[in-house]
Amino acid sequence: MKTRLSNPVAFTPLPVTIISSLVYVALFAALLTTHLIVPSAPSNRTPISAVNLTEAWQDLQHISGEFHPYNSRQNDEIRDWLLRRIDQILATNTKSWMSDRSKYLHNAQYHASIASQSPAVVFSDVTSNVTFSREGKKGNATAGREPGLSVYFEGTNIIVYICGSEDGDEDWWINGREPPETGGVLVNAHYDSVSTGYGATDDGVGVVTILQMIKHFTAEGHKPKRGIVALLNNGEEDYLNGARAFSQHPMSKFPHTFLNLEGAGAGGRAAMFRSTDTEVTKAYMNSRYPFASVLSGDAFKRGIVRSETDYLVFTENLGFRGLDIAFIEPRSRYHTDQDDTKHTSIDSIWHMLSAAISTMDALTSGSALKKRETGNEKNKASPGTDAVWFDLFGQAIAVFQLHTLFAVSVALLVVAPVILILTSVVLSRVDKYYVLSRNKQLRHDHGTELVSLHGWRGFFQLPILLILASAGTIGLAFLIQRLNPYIVYSSAYAVWSMMLSAWFFIAWFASCAADFLRPSALTRLYSLVWLFAIGWIVLVVITIAERRQKIAGSYFLVFDFAAIFLATLVALSELFGLPRKGEYGEEVSPSVVAPASSHRSQSILSGQRLTQSSDEQHDTRQNGDPAAEDDEEATERTSLLRSDRPTTFARYHHEDPETNEEHALDDKKERKVYLGEQPWSWSLPTWPWLLQFLLLSIIPIILIGQVALYLTSALYQTPADGSSPFLPYVAIAIFTILILIPVSPFIHRYTYHIPVFLLLIFIGTLLYNILAFPFSANNRLKVYFQQHIDLDTGINKVALTGIKDGGYLHQITTSLPSTAGQDISCGTSKLRKDLMECTWLGLPPHVVPTPPPLSGIPPPFGYAEWLSFNISRPANSTRNEAVISVAGKNTRACKLLFDTPVSDFSVQGAAATANPSEKIPKEGIKEIRLWSRTWEKPWHVRVRWGEGASSTVRSGFQRQRRQGLNGQVVCLWSDANASGTIPALEEVWRFMPEWAAVSKAGDGLVEGSRAFLV
Repeated sequence: MKTRLSNPVAFTPLPVTIISSLVYVALFAALLTTHLIVPSAPSNRTPISAVNLTEAWQDLQHISGEFHPYNSRQNDEIRDWLLRRIDQILATNTKSWMSDRSKYLHNAQYHASIASQSPAVVFSDVTSNVTFSREGKKGNATAGREPGLSVYFEGTNIIVYICGSEDGDEDWWINGREPPETGGVLVNAHYDSVSTGYGATDDGVGVVTILQMIKHFTAEGHKPKRGIVALLNNGEEDYLNGARAFSQHPMSKFPHTFLNLEGAGAGGRAAMFRSTDTEVTKAYMNSRYPFASVLSGDAFKRGIVRSETDYLVFTENLGFRGLDIAFIEPRSRYHTDQDDTKHTSIDSIWHMLSAAISTMDALTSGSALKKRETGNEKNKASPGTDAVWFDLFGQAIAVFQLHTLFAVSVALLVVAPVILILTSVVLSRVDKYYVLSRNKQLRHDHGTELVSLHGWRGFFQLPILLILASAGTIGLAFLIQRLNPYIVYSSAYAVWSMMLSAWFFIAWFASCAADFLRPSALTRLYSLVWLFAIGWIVLVVITIAERRQKIAGSYFLVFDFAAIFLATLVALSELFGLPRKGEYGEEVSPSVVAPASSHRSQSILSGQRLTQSSDEQHDTRQNGDPAAEDDEEATERTSLLRSDRPTTFARYHHEDPETNEEHALDDKKERKVYLGEQPWSWSLPTWPWLLQFLLLSIIPIILIGQVALYLTSALYQTPADGSSPFLPYVAIAIFTILILIPVSPFIHRYTYHIPVFLLLIFIGTLLYNILAFPFSANNRLKVYFQQHIDLDTGINKVALTGIKDGGYLHQITTSLPSTAGQDISCGTSKLRKDLMECTWLGLPPHVVPTPPPLSGIPPPFGYAEWLSFNISRPANSTRNEAVISVAGKNTRACKLLFDTPVSDFSVQGAAATANPSEKIPKEGIKEIRLWSRTWEKPWHVRVRWGEGASSTVRSGFQRQRRQGLNGQVVCLWSDANASGTIPALEEVWRFMPEWAAVSKAGDGLVEGSRAFLV
């Protein structure tokens, strides 16, 4: 042991194995701890002035006690409670608080309110409505786009304006006056939930965060420099309707920047996953526990992430600049009954709340962002610069411009190869450039002679191990996706363990085999040169993407290339410690070397004998070398293997020369050559490998590891939404390669202990990933529920939508008592083409108070009163137009579906469409969604369509051809709080396997339709 550790940082197996393993273990532990453990909330429940975590936790429990979608009675209860809670907060904080609510402009009465006498003004907005349209999906190259859809929505938002010290005293929002030029900051969360989720993190935590921010910024001594607009919007879950309704309110003209609080998971850390620019992103730098990556922002920009938040409305419709902060995992609980306070924590509240307050402090106190003065973009915030951002262990965050990253990338592309080339030229000039040198030509009195240098040895080792290890890892991705494609859903870290252990073992085995056959002292240098060449090509692609596509998420590869460059420069500089090739050739040449008098010659020759392969030593014996004919006397330090059989795990050793000269003995003890490697390598320093490894590993692994974990959290449960199950495996395989590449130049020095241990881990995790059931009670498979009733025929069908493969949806449907003996029909989902939908005759719902049905399939008159409509043509009109009046019982949501596109429409009482980009597309629309703030309110919709429109309409079970316009009137019911209201859904909740969860498939849990013909 003393001999092995005589130099604890030498490039020998034991130091390499121990040091590199400890570095990887330490980095992995730090990364996983940061990613998985939410920072604890302070024991002091008032960690920030006028902020109370206990109150926030109690408020969250109240908000998430029941389902509260927009189309539910509980939604109204939550809204009323929020108004009372805001009144309570302001009454506590405000000395001038008056009980007269008109002072705070409740009920949207925009009459005089003296802002100078109150720190806040409350708007209970029950007048704003919005009409907008969206383009349809893109078809093929010849078909163009499909017809789009339109929405009419009546908002019930709650808006709290917290006056800033620079805002002035004028009540500018009255009578259409212009707001202060300094602008303000919007903070937003939505208080509605989905119909199948309690909304604890989507978006209850955001709501209670805003309540505490109202309390904080209205407390004495915390008045912001610029005003704050705190928006609690209603209707985000139904097409971002609440934020769009806000665009019609006078307060929407005031903010320049915004902070949006959201939830796409259930608990954990709140991630800052999207930002408009560098300047506003810097406001997040004061966050106590930053958790952020620009990679997610790029995913939204490129359309990889298909879901949206109110961020879209604030940036595209209103032209604000701002940030999006949200919980991102686990998605298996998102929009289900596990999005509750049981599955979140006060720690998660503190994580979002602390980040939100520090960010708002910065946004309100920083320099005001100017607005555009002219053109169509007037009153929108001036554009900022594209940003790059990422956190470091949740303790700090780096923010800089994408232009800076581009400049660094270009500089590296130019400077790095130039420096390496210049270093190589200098080495060549001093005759120490052994790279790719086969031999050295010597001239002497007898002619010329070639001395072998074996400089090519080790050149192809890295590409071989990289190809084999990477191919094996990618092959595992295909194998698991084929045999058990959804195991990543519940066991992402088992997949990671399998990939990491497989890559490492294959790479180690391949490198050991190559090193056994062709040992070389230049293996490490050649590996780094290969990594540099590959990295340079990748950096070219990255730099082009940074410039043209504004992609910033590849920042970690830029830092990785910089680390590779520095490590390569260090490795190349090591060659300055070698003897000149000419001197080495003269010393080893039989024609030049002096007899025993030259100690240097004897040392090199001795080292050459000790490191020659068995064939070379055999040739030497045949040539009559007397030293080779004598076997070394065995001692306690003699290897168990013959000295002429080099092994991968051989250690430095030295054979005593057959001489009595003490100075020669000492000289040769200093010239140790690793077994089998080139004799001239004796003078290479043994410690620079450590510097190279630290350069390659620490910063790159931190950055790559954080991105890898972040990406895993975002992807591993998306297959339930219809995404490809192969994508998470490919992502894990790619990042496995990136994480382990830093060890590849040194892996041939590893002892067998770690690789064999990882081989066992690989075998165990491979078997688990192939055989284990992919879902569990903590990682439930999400299926999507909807019940549809044909109110003309009385046909009542229940549909569950889920993943196509594995028969999991069939297991869920057949576990329900009501499906026994039924013919369950399954096919491609109409709502999500990547999923499968199974339907059957369902239990009748009781969403409208009516006499109980007489049988399992109620007669048509049993549903006759649920929905009523009337269609009339305007008198003396020469156009194809009609007025459709619609009303539904116990609902405030309906929609019109058309078999042929409608070219124009208007809703009685609707505000004008202010945003040209949201007008009806040229392809027309085939759906109009109608939302009212008033229960059972009728809508009157005027529609126009093209001449000669022709389609089919269903009347009973017959379909007959008519001229004109035809389609369906549909009303929605989304309130599942009362027991017995939707028995089919309650049956699914009760009898489905514990590894399954239910979410909504559409805006309505129950949809009732009737056909019409104009």
